[in-house]
Amino acid sequence: MSNGPVGVALVGAGVISGQYLRNLNSFPDVRVVAVADLDTDRAATVAREHDVPVSGTLGAVLSLAEVEIVVNLTVPSAHAAVALESLRSGKHVYGEKPLAMNMDEAGKVMAEAADRGLRVGGAPDTFLGAGLQSALHALRSGLIGTPVAVTAATQSMGPESWHPNPEFFYQPGAGPLFDLGPYYLTALVSLLGPVARVAAGTRRARDQRSVGSGPKAGTLFPVDVPTHVNALLDFPGTATAAATFSFDSAVNRRMIEIIGSEGALSLPDPNTFEGPLLVRGPNDADWRELPVTGTTAGRGIGVLDLARSIRAGTPHRASGELAHHVLELMSAITESGERSEFRAISSSVTAPEPLPADWDPHAATLT
Repeated sequence: MSNGPVGVALVGAGVISGQYLRNLNSFPDVRVVAVADLDTDRAATVAREHDVPVSGTLGAVLSLAEVEIVVNLTVPSAHAAVALESLRSGKHVYGEKPLAMNMDEAGKVMAEAADRGLRVGGAPDTFLGAGLQSALHALRSGLIGTPVAVTAATQSMGPESWHPNPEFFYQPGAGPLFDLGPYYLTALVSLLGPVARVAAGTRRARDQRSVGSGPKAGTLFPVDVPTHVNALLDFPGTATAAATFSFDSAVNRRMIEIIGSEGALSLPDPNTFEGPLLVRGPNDADWRELPVTGTTAGRGIGVLDLARSIRAGTPHRASGELAHHVLELMSAITESGERSEFRAISSSVTAPEPLPADWDPHAATLT
């Protein structure tokens, strides 16, 4: 087994790569050694901006022996292909959400990793942040008794008002369910365990939308996915959840509330790493804030946990199995909306263990 910091290569030098690189470069237990992109000039620019020594094509960075983990930040349609090529080159893979475009692709990725004894990890890793980890501890302590029901929602009018290239948000692999749903569904599974079945109703308010900002402002583009999704999720032996994912709402809302037999929790936005975390008991007149402890280091802590777990030979938390289960939930929700029927979920996953209280992303633990 290797020792010392784990070598990482980023594939995909788009906007999100900056967040990952800033954070990963601050973690002493990982070392970013390469950046790859179809646009090798862009890869070189990003590598230079973040003091990464090597840039180039995917093939070039996969040939580097010091690369142990590939962080796959490509567009969703390329997630499976890049993951498979990386695994076949002997690298562990951590991918942005979703794990793949569909369950068939995801199954191939998971099977390839299993055959080669390699690991798959997947975003989002926000459930490892202080806010949701504190919620997990509150639930496990029995603060609100037995969870009974969940209400979750992410609602807006969509990203085209501010994003200069919003078209991909309305193509397969995106929409409010596949773009924002992973944050909410991953949070819920990490808190309550796997889902057994789902049902949904879906709508598409408009067949076309227009770019609202930038040089393409006013340009029309097609909408090819549902833009309003109402889903029911059945967590066996515990709560049921009602979740709304919408790009059709004049009301902006980002919330998860868990009702228990002895009270309720109001969770922070699951697309963040911080609080606030609120609790309300049966006799409380209003919500009160709970202390939030843990890391707020941001995107990339899932990669770091994967790296440390590889060295220690222990399970990593933002796992491929978790991402695979969430992908099946989203796929089944979409199918239920099309067929107007409950859909059983065949995959399962063990809810990840909480991070240790002393888990510090900026402390060197691998020597």
